[in-house]
Amino acid sequence: MAAAERDDTRALTVVMHTAFFVLLSASVARYLARHADGPHTPWVIALAVLLAVLYVLGPAVGTRPAPRRLGWLGLVVAAWALLVVPAPSFAWCAVPLFYTGLRTLPPRAAVPLVALLTALAVAAQLRLAGWPDPNVLLAPPAVAAVATTVFVVMQRQAARRDALIDDLVRTRRELAATERREGTLAERERLAREIHDTLAQGLSSQRMLLQAADRLWDTTPGTARDHVRTAAAIAERSLAEARRFVHDLTPADLAEGGGLLQALHAVAERETTPSLTVRVHCEGSPPDPLPAPVESALLRIAQGALANVREHAAATTAALTLTCLDDQIVLDVTDDGRGFGPRSPAGPGTAPSAASDPAAGAAEPRGHGLPAIRARLRQLGGTLTVESAPGEGTALSAAVPLEPR
Repeated sequence: MAAAERDDTRALTVVMHTAFFVLLSASVARYLARHADGPHTPWVIALAVLLAVLYVLGPAVGTRPAPRRLGWLGLVVAAWALLVVPAPSFAWCAVPLFYTGLRTLPPRAAVPLVALLTALAVAAQLRLAGWPDPNVLLAPPAVAAVATTVFVVMQRQAARRDALIDDLVRTRRELAATERREGTLAERERLAREIHDTLAQGLSSQRMLLQAADRLWDTTPGTARDHVRTAAAIAERSLAEARRFVHDLTPADLAEGGGLLQALHAVAERETTPSLTVRVHCEGSPPDPLPAPVESALLRIAQGALANVREHAAATTAALTLTCLDDQIVLDVTDDGRGFGPRSPAGPGTAPSAASDPAAGAAEPRGHGLPAIRARLRQLGGTLTVESAPGEGTALSAAVPLEPR
């Protein structure tokens, strides 16, 4: 836009300069045709040449300090006024001088200059006509008024447009900065959920297994060694997750290329222990390919939900059920653990009540499990339902919408 404005200004300047020299040349030719042998002809020719030279010097002082520009403009106007007195036909050169004055001076000073040039032009034309011609009296002021009004209005519109563009640029910069901050916060929150669902859960499981092994080491060393081996396997898996974080934060189970269902089977196999059996069921056929964000979110939800089962439910069996519909995919995580009631205290990672709970549900628990699940589903436009009762286990259902197949 700035380049287009510069081109428009340059074109207008070229037109005005050309018009000035055309009018000046026409006035000289007219004067010579009628007064070639007059006594004032040499002075008129000299003043016309001086005016042309001064006008040509205009671009040279256009970038100089304001006093020099004002001095140059004063000399041009003075030379023209001296030329109009003996040769009224040069009065029409005032029209390009309107533009020169309006460009050089601020509007409050340019308008009086235009009025002075118009008065001199009218006086010169009346002398040339020899009688008070209404056309001579009214035409030059009308031309001056139109030219001045158009130029001033265009300048003000350009100033308002420049101010609007500056505001727009500043607003876009502020918006970009805000979006960067929000993106940084969202990424931090996402990483916190990823770490909670993988590394933190793995470390928690290792701690529990090692504590159990320490208690059983003297009495039942075989069971203790099983706990240690399980803890080592979890540590190995957590190390793979950590390396995957460094690579691209894709869940390691999905990175192996088997899809969501195979990844759920791998999670169920790792979570299965002598005291807890985890099974996987699938109803329908998962879309191929399933969107990567949906795969990652559902896998993390399964990992987080099974971590809650392992740490809080005291369950013996748990099930992961993947239901694939035309417009959504649903992951159900159920267990036969102790469950909880509407008024039971919310421990770390437990649900707040035994009711259906959309992805932004009731009072949040103190842990990060269910809040992390809700946040994942909220980003995908999904819903979360949690149902539980004391002694009757818990059922968690996460539904994510899909594009119709």
